[in-house]
Amino acid sequence: MERRQVILVTDGDQAAKTSLEVAARRVGGRCISLSAGNPSHLSGPELVELIKQAANDPVLVMFDDCGLAREGVGEQALKYVATHPDIEVLGAIAVASNCKNSKGTPVHVTVNRWGQLTANSVDKFGRPQYRHPLRIFGDTVEVLNEVAVPFVVGIGDIGKMGRKDGVELGAPVTTKAVQLILDHYRRAPKTPSRP
Repeated sequence: MERRQVILVTDGDQAAKTSLEVAARRVGGRCISLSAGNPSHLSGPELVELIKQAANDPVLVMFDDCGLAREGVGEQALKYVATHPDIEVLGAIAVASNCKNSKGTPVHVTVNRWGQLTANSVDKFGRPQYRHPLRIFGDTVEVLNEVAVPFVVGIGDIGKMGRKDGVELGAPVTTKAVQLILDHYRRAPKTPSRP
């Protein structure tokens, strides 16, 4: 059996769910809507079974810890999915939040609220943060430091960002992040992980 191609997303609230559903349709993939939750409520094994049932790749899967300081269900599930032998992780979308204690995670590129690629971090609102080059701070992003992810895109709060990523607009920032991961995979499917 071929491994299923998955994009990990560190957000899972209702706005993220509806935006990721739109983005998945726009790229011809599927979103595991049942993975939504703030915090996540499905376990890693449950998510893998849902991923295997998805009609098309890529499969977008949400993970959210709702600001928990300790490792939560969302982070545990992400680690399980990312290391499962039947799953090929194409990349991850690291979502910024207002989490005060986050150490953050390095990313390859960020997309600001206007859909532009930047060489700096972005905040929850998708605004460039010039003091933090290519690092995203959020409540669930740190788990990405513990798994092998070939390409990580940082963005602001999915479906929001001052209404620049609304579903009525086609979730343009989220869709661009997904497309960047797909483009990277198609160009260089066997590149090394992040520095």
